[in-house]
Amino acid sequence: MRIRLIFSLKNKGAYLPFHHQYILAQFLKGLIVKGGQEEFFNYNFFNFSGLKGQTKVSRSGLHYYSSLVTLVVSAPDEPFIEYLLKQVFKTPKIELGNLILSPEYTEKEIEPPLETSNKFVCISPLVLLTPTFDDESGKRFINPDTDEFSDLLYESTLTRMEKSGWYDQEQMESFYKFQVVPDMNYVNKLREQQKKFARIYSVYDMDVKYEVRGYTLPFTLYAAKEVQEFVFKCGLGAFTHKGFGMLDLANNMPSQRTEPYKFKREGFVPYRAQTHEPRKNDERAENEDEKPEEGND
Repeated sequence: MRIRLIFSLKNKGAYLPFHHQYILAQFLKGLIVKGGQEEFFNYNFFNFSGLKGQTKVSRSGLHYYSSLVTLVVSAPDEPFIEYLLKQVFKTPKIELGNLILSPEYTEKEIEPPLETSNKFVCISPLVLLTPTFDDESGKRFINPDTDEFSDLLYESTLTRMEKSGWYDQEQMESFYKFQVVPDMNYVNKLREQQKKFARIYSVYDMDVKYEVRGYTLPFTLYAAKEVQEFVFKCGLGAFTHKGFGMLDLANNMPSQRTEPYKFKREGFVPYRAQTHEPRKNDERAENEDEKPEEGND
């Protein structure tokens, strides 16, 4: 299930770094451990987006000016989602970077039908390689229109699907069809404009800092429906539980496919007539990472 977690922003104009997935990852990991349920401490089949809202760019990072901001969280296991959201709503004041937030309410995305071919956009960067300690291979650039790009995503996806234990051997063997085809018109357009679709991001694992290259671009995935559903709920690529590789369907307006979910701060009434402020920068695509991070590595 995919849940939209909406926060009120208490200090408009405050900022997050351009590359803030590690801040969100540390926050969510802290909540998971704080809740005390050990079966979830090492749960790695969840995924989350960047923080979405109306932003302006400065040298410091992304300044948020909307009254509400949104974080999309996804996992196939409802008990984990319920556990995580309970911890969030037990925390009335949340500090992320320089932002002061308060959780207000949640919405559940109505799951769209997925086919054997779907066009996706990245709502958090897509990472291909998992580096080892004192190794810079994770920063290596891989051209999206090469077989290596698709093959690395295939290998990581099948490995994670097998580790999940949700599929038997016969099913796993049937998932051999897999191809990622990037929208090279989009990529080439960015190149012509001297904008970036691939950047270096920080990841912390066991308190060790790694640097990895993340890609933000539209692509079409050809794979079995089970594979499509897995990456849509659990993310695609490496470090998905650290907030990388979250996908959404291209040309699919999120405000038209949500329904209220049961978590809501007492007394808070969402103002729905504005079609959700936080989604102006989440309308998809193609602009959401390139504009704020242009010129940054």
